[in-house]
Amino acid sequence: MKYLILLRHGEAGFSDSVDFQRQLTPNGKESLHRLGEILRSGGMKVDFMHCSAATRTRETAEIIMKYVSVESLEYTRDIYEGNLESLMNLLENTPKEAESCLLIGHNPTISLLLSHLTNEGYVGLKPGMMGIVELEISDWPMIGLGTGILKEVLQ
Repeated sequence: MKYLILLRHGEAGFSDSVDFQRQLTPNGKESLHRLGEILRSGGMKVDFMHCSAATRTRETAEIIMKYVSVESLEYTRDIYEGNLESLMNLLENTPKEAESCLLIGHNPTISLLLSHLTNEGYVGLKPGMMGIVELEISDWPMIGLGTGILKEVLQ
C-alpha cells in the first residue's frame, strides 16, 4: 500500500507579469503554516516529493518542509505545463522505495488527478488544500483510475 498526498499551492497573488513567477500572498503563507502545524501534530513524513517548478509551488514546498520531513524531492516544470496524463506518468516513475509521495501542483489538473485516482466526483482543491489518498497498489507503476481511496482533506 502506498500513500499519495496531493497539495494545491497556497493562495497566490495576481500579476501583470508571467504566471509562472506568481508568488504566495501573506494570507496564502499563513494558511500553509496552519496546515503545516496540523501535519506536524499528525507526524506526517514524506518519502518523495514531486513539486512544480513555479514560484508559488516552490514557496509552498518550502513552508510545508518546515513541518514535514521530506526524504527526497524533485522540482519539475512538467507539473506546471502538464495534464492528467503527464502527472500520471510522473507518479508512475516515483522511486520504487517510496511508500509516501507528496505532489504539489496546480488546478485544475491536481483536482482532476484526485478525482481520477479515487474515481469519485470532482473534488475541487482550493489554494492550500490537501487531499490524502491511500493507494491500493504495491508499486507506483500500478497507479491508475480508481486505485485510491480519499482518506482525508485538509486545509
